[in-house]
Amino acid sequence: MTLSDNLIDTRAASLRAALGDRVLLAGDPDYDVARTPWNVAVDQRPFAVTRPQTAEEVVEVVRAAAASGLRVAPQSTGHAAAALADTDLTDVVLVSLTGMRGVTVDPIARTARVLGGSLWNDVIEAAAPHGLTALHGSAGDVSVAGYILSGGLSFYARTHGLAVNTVRAVQIVTADGNLVRASADENPELFWAVRGGSGAFGVVVSLELDLLPYADVFAGMLLWDASRAADVAHAWTAWTATAPESATTTLRIMNFPPLPELPPFLSGRSLVVVDGAILETDAAASVLLEPLRALAPEMDTFARIPAAGLVAVHMDPPGPTPAVTTHSVLAELPFEAVEAFVAAGAVPGVFFAELRHLGGAIARRPDDAGAVGSVAGAYLAHTVAMVPAPDVMAGADAAVRAGLAALEAWQTDELVLTFIDGGDTDRDAGFGDAAAPLRELKRRFDPNDTFAAAHAL
Repeated sequence: MTLSDNLIDTRAASLRAALGDRVLLAGDPDYDVARTPWNVAVDQRPFAVTRPQTAEEVVEVVRAAAASGLRVAPQSTGHAAAALADTDLTDVVLVSLTGMRGVTVDPIARTARVLGGSLWNDVIEAAAPHGLTALHGSAGDVSVAGYILSGGLSFYARTHGLAVNTVRAVQIVTADGNLVRASADENPELFWAVRGGSGAFGVVVSLELDLLPYADVFAGMLLWDASRAADVAHAWTAWTATAPESATTTLRIMNFPPLPELPPFLSGRSLVVVDGAILETDAAASVLLEPLRALAPEMDTFARIPAAGLVAVHMDPPGPTPAVTTHSVLAELPFEAVEAFVAAGAVPGVFFAELRHLGGAIARRPDDAGAVGSVAGAYLAHTVAMVPAPDVMAGADAAVRAGLAALEAWQTDELVLTFIDGGDTDRDAGFGDAAAPLRELKRRFDPNDTFAAAHAL
C-alpha cells in the first residue's frame, strides 16, 4: 500500500519512541547499508530496519511494529531477497538478524544450538573440532535459518535427506510478541508450520539441530573445457542412473568473464564441472568415479578432505553478488533433455546452468517431518545470470528463463523453496500438499498478517 506522509510520520515517530536509535529509517546514515541484502541486485526499501542483538530485542521490535501498524520481515543474510522483493515493503520493518550469531555444540548428543543470524560457516567451524558436521549447503555464508527452514539441499542429501528434517526445536517470536519454543512436544503445530513456512510465522531467534558424525569426506570436482559439455553431460546422466545414495553430485556448465581476480583455470573460460561428495571409503568412491574419470578431466580434486572443506567444493561466490536465477524439478533426463541442458548452458547471458541429482533420501518424507520434508523428482535444473548493473536486469532474467524453458517438457509441478528467487513463481509448488494447512495455520497464528515472508502463504 502507499502510505500518506502524515501516516509515515506518525508511524516513524511511534517506532522511534519505542526503539530509539535501534531503528533505522529512510534518511538515517546507516539505513542504506542495513537494508542491502546479500543479493545486491535487489533494491529492497523497507519502512525501517532494525538490527537486534538478542531475542529480547526481537520481542521489542515485533511489539513496537505491531503497535505502530507496521508489518515485520525477518532476514538473516538476504540470499533470498529477490523472493522477498515481491512483497510491498513500504509498511514493513526489516528485522536484520546479522548481529545474532553464535553456535553451541553438544558433542555427546551430536546437536547444535544456533542463533537466528548464524551462517553455515559458524556451524561448520564449531562442529569440526568434535569430528562433526551438518547438512549445510554449498555456500558457507548462507544463513542457517533461511536455508534449513525452507528445506535445504546438501551434498549429503541423497543419504540423509533434506536438512530441515534435522531441526529439533526453534525459539521464535510470534505475532503476539511472545518468545516461545516450538518442538515435537511444545507447540507442535507451530513447529510443523515453521519447518517450511519459516518467516511467515515469526522471527526465529535460535534453532536446535542434529549434526552428522563426519570428520572427513570423499569429495571434490572434475573439470573439463565446455567443448566437452555434451560428452560429460550424457556420461554423468548415465552414471547417476545407477549411482548409490551415498553419492550426491551436481553437473554445471559455467561461463566465466575474463576477470583478473579469478584463477587462470577459470578466468575467461567456459567449463563443465561435476562436483559433490561420496560417503564411501576411498577405494569404493574411486571405483564409483571410474566412468567419469575415464573422460580425462583437465582437473580432478576428488579426495578425502576434512568435512569442513566440503563447503568450498562448489565454488560459490565468496561474497555479496548481484544475480537472478530460476529453477525447476525434472521427472527424468532422457537424451533429448540432456541436449537441451547443454544448449541452456550456452544461452547468451547465462552465467551457469546446473543439474542437481535428487532422489534417494531426498524423496523420502520422514514420519515426523514438518510442512516441507522431501522433494520428489529426479533432478533439479537451475540457471543463474549475473546483474552487474540495474539496466541489465531484464536481459538477465530473460536469459535464465530462456535457458530453463528448453527443459519444460520434463518439468514436474514441484519446486524447491530454497531455489525460488522471486518473479511470478507459484510458491504453492514449493509447499505442495502443505500449502492449504499452512495457510490455515497462518490465519490462526498470525491473524493480522504481521509477518511478511520471502515465501508468502
